[in-house]
Amino acid sequence: MNDFARQTQEFFSAAKEARIPEQVQAIAEDSVTKARETYGKLNTVAMDGVKVIEEVMVTAHAGAKSIGDKVMKNAEANTEAVFDAAQALARAKTLPELVRLQTAFVQQQFTAAGAQSKELFELSTKVAQQTFESMNAAATKTFEQIKRAG
Repeated sequence: MNDFARQTQEFFSAAKEARIPEQVQAIAEDSVTKARETYGKLNTVAMDGVKVIEEVMVTAHAGAKSIGDKVMKNAEANTEAVFDAAQALARAKTLPELVRLQTAFVQQQFTAAGAQSKELFELSTKVAQQTFESMNAAATKTFEQIKRAG
């Protein structure tokens, strides 16, 4: 047996008899217990944080959907108005009637566009406010949980 192998064997033989002091064991056990408790608290906060983010995303998605629905409703109404105007123009018998119909259509569309823009702006503002309120509530809740966990 070479010198290194002999020294290693002696070291392990001596180590078999070595005892870890009770104080060291108590400190190690306490550290593991505290680490497990801290992990449990932080894990709960993290899971709650994920739920909060999901809630914010659901709010934002619902808002985006309502805006999209409003845009589609406006597009459908405008398209119907164009077809109705085109049909009326096609049935016009005189040039003055055609001009009158076209002028009425343009005025109607300007009025509709103004109303649609206002509604869309109000809806967008409402959605943004709801989303920011949801985000603010989420941040507040998360910070409170972190404080309690700490």
